[in-house]
Amino acid sequence: MAQYVYTMQRVGKVVPPKRQILKDISLSFFPGAKIGVLGLNGSGKSSLLKIMAGEDKNYDGEAVPMPNIKIGFLPQEPQLDPEKTVRECVEEGLGEIAEAKKKLDEIYAAYAEPDADFDKLAADQAKYEAIIATAGGDTEHQLEIAADALRLPPWDAKIKPLSGGEKRRVALCRLLLSKPDMLLLDEPTNYLDLEGALWLEDFLKRYRGTILLVSHDRDLLNRAVDSILHLEHGKLTLYSGGYDAFVEAREAKRALDAAARAQQEAQRKRIQAFVDRFRYKASKASQAQSRLKMLEKMKPITITVADKLVPIQLPQPESVAPPLVQLDRVSVGYTPGKPVLSYLDLRIDNEDRIALLGSNGNGKSTLAKLLSGRLQAMSGEMTRARKLIVGYFAQHQLDELDGERTALQTLWAHRPRFDETTARTRLGGFGFSGDKADTKVAELSGGERARLLLAIATLEKPNLLILDEPTKIG
Repeated sequence: MAQYVYTMQRVGKVVPPKRQILKDISLSFFPGAKIGVLGLNGSGKSSLLKIMAGEDKNYDGEAVPMPNIKIGFLPQEPQLDPEKTVRECVEEGLGEIAEAKKKLDEIYAAYAEPDADFDKLAADQAKYEAIIATAGGDTEHQLEIAADALRLPPWDAKIKPLSGGEKRRVALCRLLLSKPDMLLLDEPTNYLDLEGALWLEDFLKRYRGTILLVSHDRDLLNRAVDSILHLEHGKLTLYSGGYDAFVEAREAKRALDAAARAQQEAQRKRIQAFVDRFRYKASKASQAQSRLKMLEKMKPITITVADKLVPIQLPQPESVAPPLVQLDRVSVGYTPGKPVLSYLDLRIDNEDRIALLGSNGNGKSTLAKLLSGRLQAMSGEMTRARKLIVGYFAQHQLDELDGERTALQTLWAHRPRFDETTARTRLGGFGFSGDKADTKVAELSGGERARLLLAIATLEKPNLLILDEPTKIG
């Protein structure tokens, strides 16, 4: 039997305020396994990956990787050196390959020196070329393919001014190029466009190492993994197959459990009826006593109750006369004379449902900012309904949340006039009831923070709701 690459024994994790998200988790992972991890926002998926990556030490039990295994982890908020360039950060993933390339450049330059030791230079050249060849050949070509697929910023761009999404794509590129034995990916398709997500899917299919993938992307979970770990009530259950197979198997298990429980309850009632009728009758007393013991030994069949999924309750807006927004040959951009989008003709009416597709960098967020009023038109005519209220949600706003504030304090910062009952009611409509409203933002999961942002975006009951990459809501 193949040696496990990672083993967990009775792992438990408690988060504030005294909420246990992992309970006695015991699992072992085979080499080459490709596993999707599912669970509601805040159920502990990110915590599980952080423990396995060695970034979270505050847990009970044991989490032990195989000796010498190389683990690569993509957290939801990766840390990069702000003073480095994009290329420098990405090349960190190449490890000794990047160093070998640097040495080769020095060797090539040394050949031109008048006192060059050609025999030594040739030996060193062969050594470093062998390192690069072992890694899979043309690393420059690999870099360019990954950078193009993930829509990275220019190679010479500094990390510091990049957006959260750009930094995350740089971190993902660096991680994939490092080729670890085990990949731990926490929502890797966030901030990827459709083409980038498809490239990542193909990469994961061909990847020979072990994968744990937290994602809400059903297509990715259907095509890139061979089993699903479902985290519910602090426990993990393993299902074979992708997302669709998981849903089918889970429902079938619940149906079987429900039928077995119904059969058991019917049996209990028959036995109890016999006991009640004959326990005091001398000729049947021994039989009644035997059945009573049988009843006591009968272990109840339990049915797992699904974690409560709190539906998002968007406040209902007041009706306004159409059109909500109309664009006539509008151009918009960030630099005078250099529009990102030109000659836009668009009309948005009440109850329209519009999806916007396009590669990263093609102007989707620019259009969203124009419609929300965060950018002004450079030319053309843009008209809005007189009583139009716009709600705007964008993933980059997650970086602007104050981690030391609670969810309630965050909402109050935007609407201080709300009394506590009104504020808590609004938060409850987005899954922040009870103690959850008093939880610090830093202790919320990525999906919970996204729900908080959506609650803030809809405070004024908008007639037009603009959602820029909202899928982290979960």
